[in-house]
Amino acid sequence: MRPMMRLVLGVFVLVGIMAGVAFGLPAHVTVTRSKSISAPESIVFPYLNNLHEFNEWSPWQLRDPELKVTYGGPQQGKGAQVKWTSEKPTVGSGSIEIVESDPNRNIDLAVDYNGLEGIGSYRIVPDGSGSKVTWNFIYESGSSPLKRWKALMLDGFVGAEYSAGLERLKEKIEAERRPTVPSFGLTPEGMPIQPGQPGAALPSGAVPQEGALTGAVPGAEAPGEDAEAEAAPAAAEAPAPAPAPAPKPKKKQQRRQ
Repeated sequence: MRPMMRLVLGVFVLVGIMAGVAFGLPAHVTVTRSKSISAPESIVFPYLNNLHEFNEWSPWQLRDPELKVTYGGPQQGKGAQVKWTSEKPTVGSGSIEIVESDPNRNIDLAVDYNGLEGIGSYRIVPDGSGSKVTWNFIYESGSSPLKRWKALMLDGFVGAEYSAGLERLKEKIEAERRPTVPSFGLTPEGMPIQPGQPGAALPSGAVPQEGALTGAVPGAEAPGEDAEAEAAPAAAEAPAPAPAPAPKPKKKQQRRQ
């Protein structure tokens, strides 16, 4: 047998083996990833139900900052759509459409990842003081041997994207819920303003406390009051001056007779 014929025959045998193995593969594949978030379900749900928020935590936008995103239908809820395209072959194009929305619990999706059409969903359940989000993708490969081989690699490919996306969603929600530290006012020289300083600004409608405008410390006595208090006892203890003696009456000269 010629070498070329052997090669062709070997290829056909290999294809037959792969097709036979493919029929033993599952007809559908489910990809699932979950993440716990420190926020109640009512807080997490709008980030998922509003597809205009999707690009803020999308795993594909992380891999390609130049990702082109378009929206269709309503902004949120049933009928909302988001589509993306990328010049990077590893990202490609895709779309998500909300087909059903159950507030604070479930969102069902119609998904297309580079031609792999399937059913997706978000599931939100309580998890301690927060909640757990589960992102699912179900792909029906049917009887096509090629699709069944593709489905075999979906968990590694799509699962990695789901994990990255949920991590970004967690960081975004928890960062926006984190309380902010109030800032203190500064003087033009950059020094913090103390309550008793003359330059301290008062809130609108506030009445300045006694001593605030003069820089005196509240509760301290004025220097003038102390001096008067000390002088008063000293004046009381000093002896009174002796009265001056009364002048002697002058004798009247007798008139000469």
